[in-house]
Amino acid sequence: MLKLSRLAALLLAGAIVSAPAFAAEKGKAFATVNGQPISQAVYDAFVAEQKAQGAPDSPELKNAVKEELVRREILAQEAKKKGLDKSANIQGQVELAKQAVLIRAYLTDYVKANPISDAQLKAEYELIKTNLGATEYKARHVLVEKEDEAKAIIAKLEKGEKFSELAKASKDPGSKDKGGELGWSSPNAYVKPFGEALGKLKKGEYTKTPVKSDFGYHVIQLDDSRPMTPPPFDQVKPQLQQRAGQQQVENLVKELRGKAKVD
Repeated sequence: MLKLSRLAALLLAGAIVSAPAFAAEKGKAFATVNGQPISQAVYDAFVAEQKAQGAPDSPELKNAVKEELVRREILAQEAKKKGLDKSANIQGQVELAKQAVLIRAYLTDYVKANPISDAQLKAEYELIKTNLGATEYKARHVLVEKEDEAKAIIAKLEKGEKFSELAKASKDPGSKDKGGELGWSSPNAYVKPFGEALGKLKKGEYTKTPVKSDFGYHVIQLDDSRPMTPPPFDQVKPQLQQRAGQQQVENLVKELRGKAKVD
């Protein structure tokens, strides 16, 4: 089952499958295939969708859309001849796709009517900066399953063995082949026990006792630290906008779900 934040992202991006139409609507016909009309509304919707994706408005686009719709209609007619449109599963998929189009239209309209201000985005930006802290750390670690294993690694470090060599025994596949290096990051980017232990180390120091987390037992070494320099607001504004939009949709869905009567 999709998490709500993932669902919000999909809906906002329009990533759920959307077909311009599944049958000709009443009204002006754009073209007719084997006596079956394709409505002008279907054509207009398809052209608008292509233009929204960056296609230039040109005779080539219009011809391509016409040919695509004709081909779709031909294939749809063949499917109906085989009775596939009577399948309960197919009918269910059609209803889901129609529903997705309506949902996307509703959410697009809602977001447009409730724009997120720069002030809101800047407040979120400042909150993120605060949570990141003023310092970032370059760390490395060895992750093992048992506490005794971590203690044995610490004992080897005390005897002068190299951290990078000991890291080869780590359970962390992302860092074991890099001498345990984790790169630069804020302590808040790690699970709490790890971040707290890292923040207490001085440059060149390693933890003298194993650090337990949900992943196992860590031996952590601090290679360096430096003042945190977050990217400027304008650089991350698009990401903040997307994140705020997803949260806005999540809140809307939660509110509507709370009011809905479900038997």
